[in-house]
Amino acid sequence: MLMPFTVGTGSDSHTRFPIGISFPAGSGLVAFAAATGMMPLDMPESVLVRFTGKIPKGITLRDLVHAIPYYAIQKGLLTVEKANKKNVFSGRILEIEGLEHLTAEQAFELSDATAERSAAACTIKLSQASIEEYLRSNVVLLKTMIADGYSDAQALENRIKAMEAWLANPEMLEADSDAEYAEIIEINLDEIKEPILCAPNDPDDARLLSEVQGNKIDEVFIGSCMTNIGHFRAAGKLLSQVNGEINTRLWLAPPTKMDAARLSEEGYYNIYGRSGARTEMPGCSLCMGNQAHVRPNSSVVSTSTRNFPNRLGQGANVYLASVELASVAAILGRLPSPQEYLEAVATLDEQHNEVYRYLNFDQLPNYVQKVESVIFQTAL
Repeated sequence: MLMPFTVGTGSDSHTRFPIGISFPAGSGLVAFAAATGMMPLDMPESVLVRFTGKIPKGITLRDLVHAIPYYAIQKGLLTVEKANKKNVFSGRILEIEGLEHLTAEQAFELSDATAERSAAACTIKLSQASIEEYLRSNVVLLKTMIADGYSDAQALENRIKAMEAWLANPEMLEADSDAEYAEIIEINLDEIKEPILCAPNDPDDARLLSEVQGNKIDEVFIGSCMTNIGHFRAAGKLLSQVNGEINTRLWLAPPTKMDAARLSEEGYYNIYGRSGARTEMPGCSLCMGNQAHVRPNSSVVSTSTRNFPNRLGQGANVYLASVELASVAAILGRLPSPQEYLEAVATLDEQHNEVYRYLNFDQLPNYVQKVESVIFQTAL
Protein backbone atom coordinates (compact mmCIF):
# COMPACT_ATOMS: atom_id res chain seq x y z
CA MET A 1 0.00 0.00 0.00
CA LEU A 2 3.04 2.21 -0.53
CA MET A 3 3.23 5.52 -2.34
CA PRO A 4 5.78 5.94 -5.14
CA PHE A 5 9.12 7.57 -4.35
CA THR A 6 8.59 7.73 -0.61
CA VAL A 7 10.91 6.65 2.20
CA GLY A 8 9.95 3.86 4.57
CA THR A 9 11.36 1.63 7.28
CA GLY A 10 10.56 -1.64 8.98
CA SER A 11 12.05 -3.97 11.57
CA ASP A 12 12.47 -6.92 9.20
CA SER A 13 15.64 -6.96 7.09
CA HIS A 14 13.50 -7.66 4.02
CA THR A 15 11.41 -4.49 4.42
CA ARG A 16 12.47 -3.19 1.02
CA PHE A 17 10.09 -1.90 -1.62
CA PRO A 18 10.94 -1.19 -5.25
CA ILE A 19 8.69 1.82 -5.96
CA GLY A 20 10.46 3.94 -3.34
CA ILE A 21 13.20 3.25 -0.82
CA SER A 22 13.21 1.78 2.67
CA PHE A 23 15.83 1.55 5.37
CA PRO A 24 15.27 -1.44 7.68
CA ALA A 25 16.20 -0.80 11.32
CA GLY A 26 15.89 -2.22 14.81
CA SER A 27 12.41 -2.33 16.30
CA GLY A 28 13.13 0.54 18.70
CA LEU A 29 14.22 2.85 15.89
CA VAL A 30 11.25 1.76 13.76
CA ALA A 31 8.91 2.60 16.66
CA PHE A 32 10.62 6.01 16.95
CA ALA A 33 10.07 6.60 13.22
CA ALA A 34 6.42 5.56 13.48
CA ALA A 35 5.82 7.92 16.40
CA THR A 36 7.70 10.95 15.08
CA GLY A 37 7.66 10.54 11.31
CA MET A 38 11.45 10.74 11.12
CA MET A 39 14.54 8.67 11.86
CA PRO A 40 18.24 9.53 12.17
CA LEU A 41 20.10 8.37 9.08
CA ASP A 42 23.56 8.88 7.63
CA MET A 43 22.85 8.71 3.90
CA PRO A 44 25.08 5.97 2.44
CA GLU A 45 26.79 5.92 -0.92
CA SER A 46 25.17 3.98 -3.75
CA VAL A 47 26.31 1.09 -5.89
CA LEU A 48 24.70 1.14 -9.32
CA VAL A 49 23.83 -2.18 -10.96
CA ARG A 50 22.97 -1.54 -14.59
CA PHE A 51 21.43 -4.34 -16.65
CA THR A 52 21.66 -4.18 -20.42
CA GLY A 53 20.43 -6.47 -23.18
CA LYS A 54 17.44 -8.80 -23.09
CA ILE A 55 16.62 -11.61 -20.65
CA PRO A 56 17.19 -14.91 -22.54
CA LYS A 57 14.57 -17.65 -22.56
CA GLY A 58 14.78 -19.89 -19.51
CA ILE A 59 16.57 -17.26 -17.43
CA THR A 60 14.51 -16.03 -14.48
CA LEU A 61 14.54 -12.98 -12.24
CA ARG A 62 16.06 -15.13 -9.50
CA ASP A 63 18.98 -15.75 -11.83
CA LEU A 64 19.37 -11.96 -12.12
CA VAL A 65 19.27 -11.69 -8.33
CA HIS A 66 22.22 -14.09 -8.19
CA ALA A 67 23.93 -12.44 -11.15
CA ILE A 68 24.58 -9.40 -8.96
CA PRO A 69 26.93 -11.19 -6.52
CA TYR A 70 28.29 -13.36 -9.35
CA TYR A 71 29.41 -10.35 -11.39
CA ALA A 72 30.66 -8.58 -8.25
CA ILE A 73 32.86 -11.60 -7.52
CA GLN A 74 34.24 -11.49 -11.07
CA LYS A 75 35.15 -7.81 -10.59
CA GLY A 76 36.84 -8.46 -7.24
CA LEU A 77 34.21 -6.41 -5.39
CA LEU A 78 32.88 -9.36 -3.36
CA THR A 79 34.59 -12.35 -1.83
CA VAL A 80 33.05 -15.50 -0.40
CA GLU A 81 35.83 -16.15 2.10
CA LYS A 82 35.11 -14.66 5.52
CA ALA A 83 38.76 -13.77 6.22
CA ASN A 84 39.43 -10.22 4.96
CA LYS A 85 36.02 -10.33 3.25
CA LYS A 86 35.20 -7.72 0.62
CA ASN A 87 31.60 -6.65 0.07
CA VAL A 88 31.03 -3.55 -2.02
CA PHE A 89 27.31 -3.58 -1.18
CA SER A 90 27.64 -3.61 2.60
CA GLY A 91 25.99 -0.58 4.19
CA ARG A 92 25.36 1.06 0.82
CA ILE A 93 22.26 1.66 -1.28
CA LEU A 94 21.87 -0.68 -4.22
CA GLU A 95 20.37 1.12 -7.20
CA ILE A 96 19.16 -1.04 -10.08
CA GLU A 97 18.57 0.15 -13.64
CA GLY A 98 17.82 -1.50 -16.96
CA LEU A 99 14.77 -3.53 -15.87
CA GLU A 100 12.18 -0.79 -16.18
CA HIS A 101 9.67 -3.16 -17.81
CA LEU A 102 9.28 -5.27 -14.66
CA THR A 103 6.03 -5.13 -12.73
CA ALA A 104 6.28 -3.99 -9.12
CA GLU A 105 5.43 -7.57 -8.09
CA GLN A 106 8.47 -8.81 -9.99
CA ALA A 107 10.72 -6.03 -8.72
CA PHE A 108 10.09 -7.07 -5.11
CA GLU A 109 12.13 -10.19 -5.84
CA LEU A 110 15.18 -8.05 -6.59
CA SER A 111 14.69 -5.57 -3.76
CA ASP A 112 14.05 -8.27 -1.11
CA ALA A 113 17.31 -9.99 -1.99
CA THR A 114 19.41 -6.90 -1.31
CA ALA A 115 19.18 -7.83 2.39
CA GLU A 116 21.48 -10.75 1.49
CA ARG A 117 23.91 -8.30 -0.06
CA SER A 118 24.02 -6.49 3.33
CA ALA A 119 22.87 -3.36 1.52
CA ALA A 120 21.33 -0.56 3.59
CA ALA A 121 18.51 -0.10 1.07
CA CYS A 122 17.53 -0.69 -2.54
CA THR A 123 15.75 1.28 -5.20
CA ILE A 124 14.76 0.07 -8.67
CA LYS A 125 14.04 2.24 -11.67
CA LEU A 126 10.63 1.14 -12.98
CA SER A 127 8.50 2.51 -15.77
CA GLN A 128 5.57 4.81 -15.05
CA ALA A 129 3.25 2.16 -16.51
CA SER A 130 4.49 -0.44 -13.98
CA ILE A 131 3.92 1.89 -11.04
CA GLU A 132 0.46 2.90 -12.30
CA GLU A 133 -0.51 -0.77 -12.70
CA TYR A 134 0.54 -1.46 -9.10
CA LEU A 135 -1.40 1.49 -7.69
CA ARG A 136 -4.58 0.78 -9.67
CA SER A 137 -4.57 -2.76 -8.34
CA ASN A 138 -4.05 -1.62 -4.75
CA VAL A 139 -6.79 1.02 -4.96
CA VAL A 140 -9.32 -1.73 -5.74
CA LEU A 141 -7.93 -3.97 -3.00
CA LEU A 142 -8.23 -1.16 -0.42
CA LYS A 143 -11.81 -0.44 -1.49
CA THR A 144 -12.77 -4.10 -1.06
CA MET A 145 -11.18 -4.08 2.40
CA ILE A 146 -13.43 -1.15 3.32
CA ALA A 147 -16.43 -2.99 1.86
CA ASP A 148 -15.53 -6.02 4.00
CA GLY A 149 -15.66 -3.90 7.15
CA TYR A 150 -12.00 -3.05 7.80
CA SER A 151 -11.94 -1.33 11.20
CA ASP A 152 -9.93 1.77 10.25
CA ALA A 153 -11.71 2.68 7.03
CA GLN A 154 -10.64 6.33 7.19
CA ALA A 155 -6.96 5.42 7.00
CA LEU A 156 -7.61 3.35 3.89
CA GLU A 157 -9.72 6.11 2.34
CA ASN A 158 -6.87 8.58 2.91
CA ARG A 159 -4.44 6.25 1.17
CA ILE A 160 -6.86 5.67 -1.72
CA LYS A 161 -7.13 9.43 -2.23
CA ALA A 162 -3.35 9.78 -2.20
CA MET A 163 -2.96 6.99 -4.76
CA GLU A 164 -5.66 8.39 -7.02
CA ALA A 165 -4.09 11.87 -6.77
CA TRP A 166 -0.73 10.45 -7.89
CA LEU A 167 -2.36 8.55 -10.74
CA ALA A 168 -4.09 11.77 -11.87
CA ASN A 169 -0.80 13.69 -11.80
CA PRO A 170 2.10 11.22 -11.80
CA GLU A 171 5.55 12.53 -10.93
CA MET A 172 8.53 10.30 -11.67
CA LEU A 173 11.94 10.59 -10.04
CA GLU A 174 15.20 9.31 -11.44
CA ALA A 175 18.92 9.68 -10.86
CA ASP A 176 20.70 12.82 -12.04
CA SER A 177 22.69 12.33 -15.23
CA ASP A 178 25.89 13.22 -13.37
CA ALA A 179 25.20 11.10 -10.28
CA GLU A 180 28.29 9.56 -8.71
CA TYR A 181 28.47 6.02 -7.35
CA ALA A 182 30.86 4.08 -5.14
CA GLU A 183 30.92 1.44 -7.90
CA ILE A 184 29.07 0.65 -11.13
CA ILE A 185 28.46 -2.99 -12.04
CA GLU A 186 27.38 -3.63 -15.63
CA ILE A 187 25.53 -6.90 -16.33
CA ASN A 188 24.87 -7.79 -19.96
CA LEU A 189 21.81 -10.05 -19.95
CA ASP A 190 22.76 -11.46 -23.34
CA GLU A 191 25.79 -13.09 -21.66
CA ILE A 192 23.72 -15.10 -19.17
CA LYS A 193 23.30 -18.48 -20.86
CA GLU A 194 22.39 -20.65 -17.85
CA PRO A 195 20.87 -20.34 -14.37
CA ILE A 196 22.91 -18.88 -11.53
CA LEU A 197 22.42 -20.27 -8.03
CA CYS A 198 24.08 -19.88 -4.63
CA ALA A 199 25.98 -22.85 -3.24
CA PRO A 200 25.86 -24.18 0.33
CA ASN A 201 25.83 -22.46 2.69
CA ASP A 202 26.39 -18.82 1.77
CA PRO A 203 24.09 -16.45 -0.18
CA ASP A 204 27.22 -14.75 -1.57
CA ASP A 205 28.59 -17.95 -3.13
CA ALA A 206 27.02 -17.45 -6.57
CA ARG A 207 27.85 -20.08 -9.19
CA LEU A 208 26.76 -21.15 -12.65
CA LEU A 209 24.54 -24.25 -12.78
CA SER A 210 27.17 -26.05 -14.87
CA GLU A 211 29.59 -25.83 -11.92
CA VAL A 212 27.31 -27.84 -9.63
CA GLN A 213 25.21 -29.92 -12.05
CA GLY A 214 24.54 -33.53 -11.12
CA ASN A 215 24.74 -33.00 -7.35
CA LYS A 216 22.18 -35.14 -5.50
CA ILE A 217 19.14 -33.36 -4.00
CA ASP A 218 17.06 -34.82 -1.16
CA GLU A 219 14.56 -32.05 -0.42
CA VAL A 220 13.21 -28.91 -2.11
CA PHE A 221 11.49 -25.91 -0.56
CA ILE A 222 9.43 -23.49 -2.70
CA GLY A 223 8.27 -20.43 -0.81
CA SER A 224 9.32 -17.19 0.97
CA CYS A 225 9.01 -13.49 0.12
CA MET A 226 11.11 -14.20 -2.98
CA THR A 227 8.13 -15.94 -4.58
CA ASN A 228 4.73 -14.92 -5.94
CA ILE A 229 1.71 -16.66 -7.40
CA GLY A 230 3.27 -16.99 -10.86
CA HIS A 231 6.08 -19.08 -9.44
CA PHE A 232 3.63 -21.57 -7.96
CA ARG A 233 1.84 -21.92 -11.29
CA ALA A 234 5.21 -22.56 -12.92
CA ALA A 235 5.98 -25.26 -10.35
CA GLY A 236 2.56 -26.81 -10.98
CA LYS A 237 3.08 -26.85 -14.75
CA LEU A 238 6.42 -28.63 -14.36
CA LEU A 239 5.09 -31.11 -11.80
CA SER A 240 2.09 -31.92 -14.01
CA GLN A 241 4.48 -33.47 -16.52
CA VAL A 242 5.36 -36.18 -14.00
CA ASN A 243 3.30 -39.36 -13.68
CA GLY A 244 3.12 -40.33 -10.02
CA GLU A 245 5.06 -39.06 -7.05
CA ILE A 246 8.50 -37.48 -7.29
CA ASN A 247 11.50 -38.98 -5.49
CA THR A 248 12.43 -35.95 -3.37
CA ARG A 249 10.52 -34.41 -0.48
CA LEU A 250 9.01 -31.22 -1.86
CA TRP A 251 7.64 -28.46 0.39
CA LEU A 252 5.41 -25.71 -1.00
CA ALA A 253 4.31 -22.65 1.00
CA PRO A 254 2.64 -19.80 -0.93
CA PRO A 255 3.51 -16.43 0.64
CA THR A 256 -0.10 -15.32 1.22
CA LYS A 257 -3.53 -16.83 1.87
CA MET A 258 -4.84 -15.00 -1.21
CA ASP A 259 -2.26 -16.79 -3.35
CA ALA A 260 -3.14 -20.15 -1.81
CA ALA A 261 -6.88 -19.63 -2.37
CA ARG A 262 -6.36 -18.63 -5.99
CA LEU A 263 -4.04 -21.57 -6.68
CA SER A 264 -6.59 -23.94 -5.14
CA GLU A 265 -9.35 -22.50 -7.35
CA GLU A 266 -7.17 -23.00 -10.42
CA GLY A 267 -6.49 -26.65 -9.55
CA TYR A 268 -2.82 -26.41 -8.70
CA TYR A 269 -3.19 -27.92 -5.24
CA ASN A 270 -4.47 -31.08 -6.94
CA ILE A 271 -1.28 -31.18 -8.99
CA TYR A 272 0.85 -30.69 -5.88
CA GLY A 273 -1.01 -33.50 -4.13
CA ARG A 274 -0.57 -35.96 -6.99
CA SER A 275 3.18 -35.30 -7.00
CA GLY A 276 3.40 -36.10 -3.27
CA ALA A 277 4.38 -32.54 -2.35
CA ARG A 278 3.83 -31.30 1.18
CA THR A 279 1.83 -28.04 1.18
CA GLU A 280 2.52 -25.80 4.15
CA MET A 281 0.44 -23.02 5.66
CA PRO A 282 1.05 -19.76 3.73
CA GLY A 283 3.86 -17.73 5.27
CA CYS A 284 7.59 -18.03 5.93
CA SER A 285 7.55 -21.77 6.72
CA LEU A 286 10.95 -23.39 6.07
CA CYS A 287 12.43 -20.05 5.07
CA MET A 288 12.67 -19.22 8.79
CA GLY A 289 12.62 -22.82 9.98
CA ASN A 290 9.70 -21.82 12.19
CA GLN A 291 7.18 -24.49 11.20
CA ALA A 292 9.27 -27.51 10.28
CA HIS A 293 12.77 -28.56 9.27
CA VAL A 294 14.31 -30.63 6.50
CA ARG A 295 15.97 -33.88 7.50
CA PRO A 296 19.42 -33.62 9.14
CA ASN A 297 22.39 -33.49 6.76
CA SER A 298 20.16 -33.43 3.67
CA SER A 299 20.96 -31.68 0.39
CA VAL A 300 18.33 -29.06 -0.37
CA VAL A 301 17.34 -26.62 -3.09
CA SER A 302 15.46 -23.67 -1.65
CA THR A 303 13.84 -20.56 -3.08
CA SER A 304 14.17 -18.77 0.26
CA THR A 305 16.29 -15.70 0.85
CA ARG A 306 19.09 -17.28 2.86
CA ASN A 307 21.00 -20.53 3.15
CA PHE A 308 22.91 -19.92 6.37
CA PRO A 309 24.11 -23.11 8.13
CA ASN A 310 21.37 -25.01 10.01
CA ARG A 311 18.66 -22.50 9.06
CA LEU A 312 16.47 -25.02 7.23
CA GLY A 313 17.66 -28.06 9.15
CA GLN A 314 20.56 -29.42 11.16
CA GLY A 315 23.59 -29.93 8.95
CA ALA A 316 21.62 -29.28 5.74
CA ASN A 317 23.48 -28.22 2.62
CA VAL A 318 21.23 -25.67 0.93
CA TYR A 319 21.39 -24.24 -2.58
CA LEU A 320 19.43 -21.09 -3.38
CA ALA A 321 17.76 -21.15 -6.78
CA SER A 322 14.75 -20.06 -8.79
CA VAL A 323 11.41 -21.83 -8.42
CA GLU A 324 11.81 -23.19 -11.93
CA LEU A 325 15.22 -24.73 -11.22
CA ALA A 326 14.03 -25.97 -7.81
CA SER A 327 11.07 -27.71 -9.46
CA VAL A 328 13.26 -29.47 -12.01
CA ALA A 329 15.65 -30.56 -9.24
CA ALA A 330 12.68 -31.89 -7.23
CA ILE A 331 11.59 -34.01 -10.18
CA LEU A 332 15.07 -35.35 -11.04
CA GLY A 333 16.44 -35.72 -7.52
CA ARG A 334 19.58 -33.88 -8.58
CA LEU A 335 20.69 -30.58 -10.04
CA PRO A 336 20.13 -30.76 -13.81
CA SER A 337 22.58 -29.80 -16.50
CA PRO A 338 21.90 -26.44 -18.16
CA GLN A 339 20.59 -28.25 -21.23
CA GLU A 340 18.25 -30.45 -19.19
CA TYR A 341 16.94 -27.42 -17.37
CA LEU A 342 16.34 -25.34 -20.51
CA GLU A 343 14.50 -28.23 -22.16
CA ALA A 344 12.32 -28.75 -19.07
CA VAL A 345 11.24 -25.09 -18.81
CA ALA A 346 10.72 -24.49 -22.52
CA THR A 347 6.98 -25.07 -22.11
CA LEU A 348 6.83 -22.25 -19.54
CA ASP A 349 8.03 -19.77 -22.14
CA GLU A 350 5.23 -20.93 -24.43
CA GLN A 351 2.65 -20.37 -21.66
CA HIS A 352 4.28 -17.29 -20.16
CA ASN A 353 1.23 -15.01 -20.07
CA GLU A 354 -0.95 -17.69 -18.49
CA VAL A 355 1.59 -18.79 -15.89
CA TYR A 356 3.05 -15.49 -14.74
CA ARG A 357 -0.18 -13.62 -14.04
CA TYR A 358 -0.23 -11.58 -10.87
CA LEU A 359 -3.09 -10.70 -8.53
CA ASN A 360 -4.04 -7.43 -10.21
CA PHE A 361 -7.18 -6.77 -8.18
CA ASP A 362 -8.57 -4.25 -10.65
CA GLN A 363 -8.76 -7.11 -13.17
CA LEU A 364 -10.31 -9.76 -10.90
CA PRO A 365 -14.12 -9.82 -11.38
CA ASN A 366 -15.03 -10.64 -7.76
CA TYR A 367 -13.04 -7.66 -6.46
CA VAL A 368 -14.27 -5.24 -9.12
CA GLN A 369 -17.89 -6.33 -8.64
CA LYS A 370 -17.66 -5.79 -4.90
CA VAL A 371 -16.36 -2.24 -5.40
CA GLU A 372 -19.01 -1.48 -8.02
CA SER A 373 -21.71 -2.82 -5.69
CA VAL A 374 -20.59 -0.49 -2.89
CA ILE A 375 -20.49 2.48 -5.25
CA PHE A 376 -24.00 1.65 -6.48
CA GLN A 377 -25.39 1.32 -2.93
CA THR A 378 -23.73 4.61 -1.93
CA ALA A 379 -25.31 6.35 -4.91
CA LEU A 380 -28.73 5.08 -3.86
